Amino acid sequence: MKITTILGSPKKNGNTAAFLEQFEKIMEQNNEINRINIKDKNVNGCLGCGSCRKKPDAIGCVQKDDGVSIFEQMLDSDLIIYASPLYCWGFTAQLKALVDRHFCMVKEFSLPHNHVSLLENKKVALLVTCGGPVENNADLIQTAFERLAFYIKSKIAGKFILPFCSDINIAKTQGATLAQQMADRLTEKPIA
Repeated sequence: MKITTILGSPKKNGNTAAFLEQFEKIMEQNNEINRINIKDKNVNGCLGCGSCRKKPDAIGCVQKDDGVSIFEQMLDSDLIIYASPLYCWGFTAQLKALVDRHFCMVKEFSLPHNHVSLLENKKVALLVTCGGPVENNADLIQTAFERLAFYIKSKIAGKFILPFCSDINIAKTQGATLAQQMADRLTEKPIA
């Protein structure tokens, strides 16, 4: 399986990176892992220009940044992991720019039940670290992720939240258990 992980943290070696790295180490034995550190990429926000609408079967974004190459890597994947620390109940600004740019991957959304997505049927998962509890804290990011998955017509393979993750030791200890659970869940064979 080809897995693209997108680390949305502005810190390449922070808590979210430590948690994600544990998951990647478990998965790398039988899968091809491609990590994208959004911090190292130049991804502008969506211009809302609609130029991508002129290319119904292609990404079609006119911006000359790293966004299009990231989307190409996502298209070549079987599973996409969106990994973000919780910032003001949502994605980091760095990852949010990419999330907004998903606009170029969806065509004819004015017909919500008949719209087309270049990412249709891709498996997606959410990985979040947060300094507090899940309840009344990490609920909005999960809702945003669910709506993103609906918009891009992808299949949610799981949502994994590591609460009370205030330092790297917690990310490594409690994260190890959750990373294994995440790997087990994402590699489950469907029951026929």
